[in-house]
Amino acid sequence: MRSGVKASQDLLEENVIYVFINASNVWEAIKTKGRFFDYEKIVRYIDSKFSATSIKIFYYSAYPAEGTRNYCLDDKHKFFTFLKKGLRFEVRKKELKRISVINKNGESIEEKGNMDVEITIDAMHHFKKYNVAIFFTGDSDFLALVSYLRNNGKKVYIFSSQNNISQELRTGADGYYDVLKLKEDIWGKELKYRSEIERK
Repeated sequence: MRSGVKASQDLLEENVIYVFINASNVWEAIKTKGRFFDYEKIVRYIDSKFSATSIKIFYYSAYPAEGTRNYCLDDKHKFFTFLKKGLRFEVRKKELKRISVINKNGESIEEKGNMDVEITIDAMHHFKKYNVAIFFTGDSDFLALVSYLRNNGKKVYIFSSQNNISQELRTGADGYYDVLKLKEDIWGKELKYRSEIERK
């Protein structure tokens, strides 16, 4: 038997789950709840809910460039290290791109850190390794990817929240879960806002 065929049969006998977390897209849910996600709890929830034989989690985040904030960014980078070394997540991170724009109010700086391409590349690159794909996002731009995965035999589930989910994505997957309505506890420490001076 060819190794590729055997690998496909082995995969069918397992329930391998790959999770793709778009950090910026789930921020609205975190703000609404007033608490951060507890990612250790999320791993346990997914393991139990989907009867996983194995789980691999990818985390995508863009972060401010040094010198662009009046507060220290060390905690954010320590958090990335915790996800990578403590929870064995695959962390995909990049610096926010600063773009000069001109509008009716004059020149200003916009920051962009879209991770859609990185998520899509990972989902496709690892296509043969998983049975189930779970996306923590509400962005309708992922509908094409979700449709492709489903049309090629994958189960796809979306985790987002009512205040940040597109109708196309909510109905386009095999299942949708509103993180704000889950009975299970997936939440961590309280979200504390910085002062207006710190946020500038």
